[in-house]
Amino acid sequence: MSSYTVQPLSSISLPFYPHSLSAVQTHQQSTKPVYKHSLQPIVSTSPKPITQSFSQASWVESLRFCTRSNLFLEAVSMYIEMILSGVSPDCSAFPIVLKAVTGLQDLNLGKQIHAHVIKYGYGSSSVTIANTLVNFYGRCAELHDVYKMFDRITERDLVSWNSLISALCRSEEWECALEVFRFMLAENLEPSSFTLVSLALACSKLHKREGLRLGKQVHGYSFRKGHWRTFTNNSLMTMYANLGRIDDAKSLFDLFEGRDLVSWNTIISSFSQNDRFMEALVFLRLMVPEGIKPDGFTLASVLPACSYLEMLVSGKEIHAYALRNGNLIENSFVGSALVDMYCNCGEVESGRQVFDGILEKKIGIWNAMIAGYAQNEHDEKAVTLFLEMEAVAGLCPNATTMASVVPACVRCEAFSKKEGIHGLVIKRGLERDRYVQNALMDMYSRMGNMEISKTIFKSMEFRDIVSWNTMITGYVSSGCYDDALLLLREMQQADEGNNIHDDKKQVHFKPNSITLMTVLPGCASLSALGKGKEIHAYAIRNSLASEVTVGSALVDMYAKCGCLNLSRRVFDQMPVRNVITWNVIIMAYGMHGNGKEALELFKDMVAEGNSSGEVKPTDVTFIAIFAACSHSRMVDEGLHLFHRMKNDHGIDPGPDHYACVVDLLGRAGQVEQAYELINIMPSGFDKVGAWSSLLGACRNHQNIKIGEIVAQNLLQLQPNVASHYVLLSNMYSSVRLWDKAMDVRRKMSEMGVKKEPGYSWIEYGDEIHKFLAGDLSHPQSERLHDFLETLSERMKKEGYVPDTSCVLHNVDEEEKETLLCGHSEKLAIAFGILNTPPGTTIRVAKNLRVCNDCHAATKFISKLVDREIVLRDVRRFHHFKNGTCSCGDYW
Repeated sequence: MSSYTVQPLSSISLPFYPHSLSAVQTHQQSTKPVYKHSLQPIVSTSPKPITQSFSQASWVESLRFCTRSNLFLEAVSMYIEMILSGVSPDCSAFPIVLKAVTGLQDLNLGKQIHAHVIKYGYGSSSVTIANTLVNFYGRCAELHDVYKMFDRITERDLVSWNSLISALCRSEEWECALEVFRFMLAENLEPSSFTLVSLALACSKLHKREGLRLGKQVHGYSFRKGHWRTFTNNSLMTMYANLGRIDDAKSLFDLFEGRDLVSWNTIISSFSQNDRFMEALVFLRLMVPEGIKPDGFTLASVLPACSYLEMLVSGKEIHAYALRNGNLIENSFVGSALVDMYCNCGEVESGRQVFDGILEKKIGIWNAMIAGYAQNEHDEKAVTLFLEMEAVAGLCPNATTMASVVPACVRCEAFSKKEGIHGLVIKRGLERDRYVQNALMDMYSRMGNMEISKTIFKSMEFRDIVSWNTMITGYVSSGCYDDALLLLREMQQADEGNNIHDDKKQVHFKPNSITLMTVLPGCASLSALGKGKEIHAYAIRNSLASEVTVGSALVDMYAKCGCLNLSRRVFDQMPVRNVITWNVIIMAYGMHGNGKEALELFKDMVAEGNSSGEVKPTDVTFIAIFAACSHSRMVDEGLHLFHRMKNDHGIDPGPDHYACVVDLLGRAGQVEQAYELINIMPSGFDKVGAWSSLLGACRNHQNIKIGEIVAQNLLQLQPNVASHYVLLSNMYSSVRLWDKAMDVRRKMSEMGVKKEPGYSWIEYGDEIHKFLAGDLSHPQSERLHDFLETLSERMKKEGYVPDTSCVLHNVDEEEKETLLCGHSEKLAIAFGILNTPPGTTIRVAKNLRVCNDCHAATKFISKLVDREIVLRDVRRFHHFKNGTCSCGDYW
């Protein structure tokens, strides 16, 4: 600062300089309205003789001092006083005052200075002034003014071309900037480091292939010509990072010396923005020993790494550093990043303390806090803060605000009219914003209105990966698994011309880990093993299979497609397993009737948790292990775990745990004990699940007395649930109480309660074939029914006796057997036999419990056709082979 101030002030007496400052301030006050809108009164005044000892050189030096100190208003005031003092501005003064006006971003004032330039005869004689005007119009006006000014320069120099290229980059006219550069080369002008900075920026904004081709040429030229200035290298690093070449940016960073704060910030932000979070943290730790002090940009770049990796301790260290350097904590970007970090690590109250501690809250930190509340499902607080932001802080919500608050509104019980937030989005003019559209699609999906989600999706001008993932998730959540898989295929074939970094203008979106963990449950529900294997192969090729979320989804998919060995193989190969992974594999073994293996896995999970402290059983874990014990007749083991879960694992039994243990007892025939357990459940517990499990046990073990009591309790709690009536009716039918069974069916009809139709499905090729009981709509229906009738005759010769106990009594036996042949699982099995090569395993899934007759029949079919048949019903898996079932007829 002293180099700017000593010389101009040395020739000015101390009594005079304060006086001149006072004069400037007085002039500012008296002429402020004139200066704000026009300089014409000053221009039209005849030049006055110089009456003071302030020479023109001194005026220029004072102007330069103010401008270099970013005192732009003072510089303009001094320029006005200079003219009023009778000193004419020259080619030295005009560039300085134009720089000040550029800093003020005042187009009207700049045009008046431009008029002065012309009035004083410098309109075409000074290339320096002309270059400054090009720069001014590039920063403050439309491009046509820049072109007009540039065209008037008769003797253009390198600065002229640099100013034009810079203006084009500022207007995001990247290709035009490169074209102008080619024209510059035609004028035999050699690019400077400043030219290369603009070119690197332009290349970074092109499509990836073209940007890299030209960017490497820029880098090569810089290397050949020795343009190894720090700011040039910084721009090249940024270019490589923006084009997805992070390793090239890192190599460049490692090679050059003289790295400054911008260099470190560039590489750290590049790592963070490209999800290489651990490297961002490593480079932060390398930066400090080199004597580079992190600033607000550094912290705002590295905190997202702590947030994503949930490294709360590291985040707190950065917070402490910001507090020690007081100006950093007031940085709005740092404050927002801290709020986001704490909320993402589950420390919402700490995030709120940071939020409350910042005095001048900009919209970014409001958005971070609202998003933090929403993502942690503190929905009412999110909505309340949103209302406070508008009403108290007077801030208008932007797209980020709305994208954060919409999910909170749909979950918040106090916010009754969910669609109202959509109306506010439209009112604010944000309905075309992609992020808001994604949030609205998610909202309507959660509300079960997929048609509106689909309408929004189809209306989007550009879709990103989140848009596709949101729709796929919506379909899976709504049970529309076919639609989810079709959309996945459409996603990979879709052309979205909105990704400037891809090799082509048209982008084929690549499924990411979110896509896979979303769509794999769809494959699991449909038993679409072929599609699941394709997704697994894709995950391996794209290094996604090792991610814990994708790995857990693959374990679940293989288990639910009947491939327990593949499920276990994926589990064993996972480098990291969380509690969800353990729960999934325990549930898998339970569904397949392998209770002992499930119990061993539970013990391994507990042991690993005791050693590492990271994985501990949850309430879901106990639901899984109780189900496993239930399907494997492991009553004592299940009861022992139930009675010890509080003392050994700190988990209080909930309604679902009681329901599982009731099922465990009831399935084993201990109906009375199960009934007693329900009666001692805590009074506030929901008993529907437990009563429902017990009613099924009463039906299986023909305990009419307790069954009627159970049904009475169930129908009082849920009078409109069809499955309760069906179980009761089937219980009566099993002991041939036909009148009572008919009464139940009649009451069901009177109340308008309809039974869920039973259907089964099987994967064949790229399609899922579904069958309803008695289905005649399938193209192969006639062939399937003929095959089953023929097969039934062969089965009878082997000892098969149709179980007609569940078929209504008012039809003859032959018709009952015909009805049994039309059961959906038999149709699906017949389809598999007729359409797949001999020896192929047949995999069928059903939405309801497999009936007694189909279970018995499938054992005979597996032996007659020499096939393994894997049948998944709503409860468990049945593996039929050589006339036996893996369940041992215990289901």
